[in-house]
Amino acid sequence: MGKILYVTTAIPYVNGKPHIGNALDYLLADIWARYQRMNGHEVVFQVGTDEHGNKIAAKASELGLHPQDYTDSMYGNFEELMKKVGATYTHFVRTTDEYHVAAVQYIWQQLQPYIYKGTYEGWYCQGCESFVTDKEATANNGVCPDHNTPYQRLSEENYYLRTSEFTSRIRQAIETGKMKIVPEFRKREFLEMLKDGIPDVSISRPKRNLSWGVPVPGDPDQVMYVWLDALSNYITVIGYPTNPQWREVWPADVQVIGKDILRFHAGIWPAMLLGLGLDLPRVLLVHGHVNVGGTKMSKSLGNVVDPNQVINEYGVDAFRYYFARHIPTQDDGDFTWEKFEQAYNGELGNDFGNLVQRVASMITRYQAGVIGDITRRGEHDMQPYRQAMAELSFDRALDEVWVMIRSLNKYLENVKPWEIARDRDTNPDASAHLSEVLTYSAGTLLQIADLLAPVMPSTSEAIHKLFGSGVVQPAQPLFPKRYIHTPDPRAKTQE
Repeated sequence: MGKILYVTTAIPYVNGKPHIGNALDYLLADIWARYQRMNGHEVVFQVGTDEHGNKIAAKASELGLHPQDYTDSMYGNFEELMKKVGATYTHFVRTTDEYHVAAVQYIWQQLQPYIYKGTYEGWYCQGCESFVTDKEATANNGVCPDHNTPYQRLSEENYYLRTSEFTSRIRQAIETGKMKIVPEFRKREFLEMLKDGIPDVSISRPKRNLSWGVPVPGDPDQVMYVWLDALSNYITVIGYPTNPQWREVWPADVQVIGKDILRFHAGIWPAMLLGLGLDLPRVLLVHGHVNVGGTKMSKSLGNVVDPNQVINEYGVDAFRYYFARHIPTQDDGDFTWEKFEQAYNGELGNDFGNLVQRVASMITRYQAGVIGDITRRGEHDMQPYRQAMAELSFDRALDEVWVMIRSLNKYLENVKPWEIARDRDTNPDASAHLSEVLTYSAGTLLQIADLLAPVMPSTSEAIHKLFGSGVVQPAQPLFPKRYIHTPDPRAKTQE
């Protein structure tokens, strides 16, 4: 048996509500995991929560809680969303877990040859929990674009990781594809940033400035900087360094991240791994942001979309479908309730749901529910779908499935099985022809169900239940019409 495949997701801070970006991480990783399992591979799938840092301490203090009690009350929101999205994860890590804390301290000790102490003076954003260069601070007019707050000028004595030492090895790994960054344009962006080399990074802060975090081994006055602690989760969650099973799982085959954290995952993280003598991840899949009506989501604009609401109102498969097909896997995408409802009622309800109902009802009406030789599936070219899945373009893979759905609709319009059924009394070949048409249609729907399984598992299962036994089972419509955020056009016709 080959290596166990490993997919990871970025671990979110627990100081706020889960958002669409988190849901997208879980969804993309889950599609990949389900697809690989369908192809016979064993998959380890990591998720988790990032629970240290000043933002957590500040929020806990505001609520009069100890930071640990605060994180204990918050991490469940993320766990709930992972389950709601349908993520089939195998490993869950909290950075406050005792095992993780001990493993991170071990990692620090292993990196000791590359760690030195120095004084840092620079611009810091508490929202990002990171320092920025003078060049970046000037370009942003002294204000963090993500948090709309002025950078603070800080001077403090910290430990540094000599990341600059690994620049050429990281560049080579990216250029040769040993650590692949997908999509290509993100790879080019990062290589452009690498032109000046990777600067050494601060990996600790004085305890007086950062109280809530992993203590630095051998220095009670320093606490580890959140990024060193957080990035380590990808190996600690699989048992590094004490459980030998981690060797069967690492390196990660795909690490799913948002574009805003690419520089940490393509720069600092590989430097840590090289310092530890470990292999680099094979692929970094970088997804974009989800905008709302062309505008960035923000609390101040009040346009934040809650993934829980979408799932509650339309079901998890409709959520998975829209965000897998209409949000490009490797780029920014756009969401509006209107667009979502159009896709739900049009593509899922009309194109697909009606097709399934139509084939089922014709088999029931004309053949007493008996399908025929269901082992004969549709003979469609699967290569474009498989290629898209291999290239981590799940939106393109779904486009291929919709080509099949549209062509089956067109096939039924052309051959008109209802007319063939009408001719059975006068045409001795009509019954065999009708059986052939309906068997082909049911077989194609089963093939479509197989292709949809990684993205829409419940729908795939429902279609298998409906047609898989060779006798059509009674079924509810897959996607009953929903007009929650847009006017119901049927209301006008009834007036």
